[in-house]
Amino acid sequence: MPIATPEVYNEMLDRAKAGKFAYPAINVTSTQTLHAALRGFAEAESDGIVQISTGGAEFLGGQYSKDMVSGAVALAEFAHIVAEKYPVNIALHTDHCPKDKLDGYVRPLLAISEERVKAGRNPLFQSHMWDGSAETLADNLAVAQELLERARAARIILEVEITPTGGEEDGVSHEINDSLYTTVEDAIRTVEALGLGEKGRYLLAASFGNVHGVYKPGNVVLRPDLLKELNEGVAAKYGRPADSKPFDFVFHGGSGSSEQEIHTALENGVVKMNIDTDTQYAFTRPVADHMFRNYDGVLKVDGEVGSKKTYDPRTWGKLAEAGMAARVVEATRNLRSAGTKIK
Repeated sequence: MPIATPEVYNEMLDRAKAGKFAYPAINVTSTQTLHAALRGFAEAESDGIVQISTGGAEFLGGQYSKDMVSGAVALAEFAHIVAEKYPVNIALHTDHCPKDKLDGYVRPLLAISEERVKAGRNPLFQSHMWDGSAETLADNLAVAQELLERARAARIILEVEITPTGGEEDGVSHEINDSLYTTVEDAIRTVEALGLGEKGRYLLAASFGNVHGVYKPGNVVLRPDLLKELNEGVAAKYGRPADSKPFDFVFHGGSGSSEQEIHTALENGVVKMNIDTDTQYAFTRPVADHMFRNYDGVLKVDGEVGSKKTYDPRTWGKLAEAGMAARVVEATRNLRSAGTKIK
């Protein structure tokens, strides 16, 4: 199947919300990790989301120029071609983009999709994220309004993060403290600025104690039940049924979460869960194993010639792809999306 059209992406999100499951959103930084993600989704018979962060895009742009836009565009165009060989629907998304990188990342990518749509084509990416969590909520939402209007015109969904996620990702960091919990007032202010779909569809990365990376048990206190409070608070404010779940929530910092925490989040409206740390490890672990096991083959030790079969990047690259794909399959099972692909 090809990369999801805007209509298919909306259907994916609607199905997830109605079925109380979520799509793993897998960060990729190369064609290898892209294929690993696609393979994992295909093996699990799950549609899914592949995303590129600013750091990932910079890496994809090459270390000579480190151009984020060319890196993101190149992998997206590659994905549009190779995804047709996988029997699942895949949405392309750009991950965390703070204010100082908007002009060098999201805005140029929006412009590319705007031109594509004007020419009668589908957008290059299906959604983009604006991470204004380091700004005041007022400034955050002002930027979100501008981006949502452009995204809607380009048939793209916007993801917004209104309060901080702890830890560090691509140079954006927040302390682990009480500010990691979104309030009902925050949620109401978000709706006042962005609406409830009439101004364009958006995904909401609310904070319920989320932390990027993996931390030992006890260091992070997740409260996925808070998402229910946010939905009910907004529903009451706008005269909607208490169980209407007005928000499409995103679960950030999901690596290492317990199964119960994940399932509670799904029950409360999470439709997308970011997974990066765990898949990075799953990709790298088989490579490390190969190198340790074949030390004298991958290195020309003591003047020997080594073994081409062991240092050939295809040899350890296949192992890396398989390891990461298996972790993606595990994620789809945890999030209940396995076996739910749109036929």
